[in-house]
Amino acid sequence: MSALRRVRKYFISSQVYEALRPLFFLTFLYGLTPFHVVKKKMGESYLKMSCFGVFNIFIYICLCGFCYISSLRQGESIVGYFFRTEISTIGDRLQIFNGLIAGAVIYTSAILKRCKLLGTLTILHSLDTNFSNIGIRVKYSRIFRYSILVLVFKLLILGVYFVGVFRLLVSLNVTPSFCVCMTFFLQHTVVSIAICLFCVIAFSFERRLSIINQVLKNLAHQWDSRSIKAVTQKQRSLQCLDSFSMYTIVTKDPAEIIQESMEIHHLICEAAATANKYFTYQLLTIISIAFLIIVFDAYYVLETLLGKSKRESKFKTVEFVTFFSCQMILYLIAIVSIVEGSNRAIKKSEKTGGIVHSLLNKTKSAEVKEKLQQFSMQLMHLKINFTAAGLFNIDRTLYFTISGALTTYLIILLQFTSNSPNNGYGNSSSCCDTYNNMTNHTL
Repeated sequence: MSALRRVRKYFISSQVYEALRPLFFLTFLYGLTPFHVVKKKMGESYLKMSCFGVFNIFIYICLCGFCYISSLRQGESIVGYFFRTEISTIGDRLQIFNGLIAGAVIYTSAILKRCKLLGTLTILHSLDTNFSNIGIRVKYSRIFRYSILVLVFKLLILGVYFVGVFRLLVSLNVTPSFCVCMTFFLQHTVVSIAICLFCVIAFSFERRLSIINQVLKNLAHQWDSRSIKAVTQKQRSLQCLDSFSMYTIVTKDPAEIIQESMEIHHLICEAAATANKYFTYQLLTIISIAFLIIVFDAYYVLETLLGKSKRESKFKTVEFVTFFSCQMILYLIAIVSIVEGSNRAIKKSEKTGGIVHSLLNKTKSAEVKEKLQQFSMQLMHLKINFTAAGLFNIDRTLYFTISGALTTYLIILLQFTSNSPNNGYGNSSSCCDTYNNMTNHTL
């Protein structure tokens, strides 16, 4: 039992920065943030920016730039080792160029927009005080476990994928160059860790919105069980909410609870807007490169399975299809992770409005009704929303948009393949022969 308790201690966290320690250790290591979590003598954790963190970011920028540009100049890539056609060459160059832009945007944001990320976490940390005002003590163990789970899941998938790819190359005596290995490794890992950071931050918003919704639901439950006789009548403490990692320790008047809930909701929306400013260009580049890779990988697989491929490759069809299918699935998971992380926070925010209007219909107190009307107006003007540089919203409608665009580009590429190899060359040679015959006849 003592050993089990010691192990359990590692998965229990009582502070927002402590819950994010493993995530920020990895982002600091890969140069995605210049911060790392440190502890004060009193045991309180905070984020500290270091000169090494900034230097580390510049090292990664130089390394990515050198490797991507070298790969682009030499025309080398992992895909190029499998096969090389005109379309695959164009796809490779687009992926390398897009990967270079994605790396530049992610690492530049880590320096230029670091204050946005720090501001988001500062607001989340200050929310503890607001929650304590309505008798809620937030536990961060669930956020801590979620961050560990997301990191392990992403790194495990990447590890299996990297080992499988390099073993496949080595089995056929193919030795990738240093620059190709680094571009392949950095592109996947940096994108995955950046997605983990976004998902954990979005999950933090979701958890706090869940707490607000549950507080309001418990208030409605109390009103269902008994009517409020006076505005100043004190309510009993809220019920234990262990499933939402919180519990109530004080009593509050309903009007005060609603007022504090409004302030908390305002702070959450402010933190989400600040986080969106930090992630917006990163998400745009990540979704762009993911879409580009999915389009070309799906094309390579379909072309091979439909028997239209004229490729010359050392790899068997099964190995070829497996490699591109796995890479396509990897980036499908990336898009799903971003969309679902954003969508869950948005849906939790939308539920608040229904609960507030349910309370508005049940209350008989003029003061409480006025507070609820103010809350309703606030919900109309303050909404959680994540966008990719303002070009499109990151929610489940993105699935339909990507599916439509993917189908269109695949049809164009497959038509280009069916018309190009035989018809193009055949027609050009026949035209040349006809022209020569006509010239000779005239002479």
